Amino acid sequence: MAESKGPGNEGGAAGGGGTPKRKRGFLDRLRPYAVGTTAIVVVFGGSALIGEHVRSTKDDKVREPSGVAAAPVVPTGPADTATPSPSASPGPKLGLPVRPTIPVTLTVYVDLRSPDSKAFADEYEATLTQLLTTGQVELQYRLVTASDKQYGGSGSKEAANAAACAQDQGRFSQFMREVWKHQPDPSSGTLSHKNFLKEMARKAGKIKMGNFEPCLEQGDHNGWVTQSQKAFAASGLGQVPVLEINGKAVKDVHSTLTPQKLRKMVLDEAKRVIAVQATPSATSTLLG
Repeated sequence: MAESKGPGNEGGAAGGGGTPKRKRGFLDRLRPYAVGTTAIVVVFGGSALIGEHVRSTKDDKVREPSGVAAAPVVPTGPADTATPSPSASPGPKLGLPVRPTIPVTLTVYVDLRSPDSKAFADEYEATLTQLLTTGQVELQYRLVTASDKQYGGSGSKEAANAAACAQDQGRFSQFMREVWKHQPDPSSGTLSHKNFLKEMARKAGKIKMGNFEPCLEQGDHNGWVTQSQKAFAASGLGQVPVLEINGKAVKDVHSTLTPQKLRKMVLDEAKRVIAVQATPSATSTLLG
């Protein structure tokens, strides 16, 4: 999908000789919603820093990282609402959002120890970035730790807690990128080594280690990670990676889905939701 040129390329015709105005495409109309890479960092950077650390029974305490979000519920028509995601629950918020203001939420379930999740991240990173920076999606990550049961140990849980600690400082995406880049063999115990995770944080850059290290060492978000895995297991969504668009599972992620198909699905959903919002009777539905 070629990105449309911005409005700045239309200028210079204020007093000209009748040069016809270029018809605005759908992506142009999404521009008011869009954020660039710098703005994404600002959204993360606005999250609260780590507060005082609770020093006991971390696995039992559900301490949400900064900026988490609930599962999306999006109207499917003027008079009704969408069926919530199977993983939606009245409990803690489990999604880690990277968002512009646009009514399409793409939820990505990944396991930091899973080779399949790494392969997905490698193939789709450019696509997800393009969807973000053109304002077409809010991107939510849901962290799954099922690979710990498969391979033994706690590497996925430790890494997910570390990612949540990075999120507290607005560096979730950067930390995740380093873990994917340096993901160890899942059958090894390397991912559970705190020194390895600290090194990933250093490589991510702009993470205050004085805050990150106690969050990691004390397992500040272990309870939240456990709840995220429980919600995923109860959802019946299958093996990661899993994608949902506005709470509806995307089919064939492991077989025939391509970056091009995903972009089209998101664009189609954006058109649908914007059309619903433009319907007068839908406005009250959206506003509750």
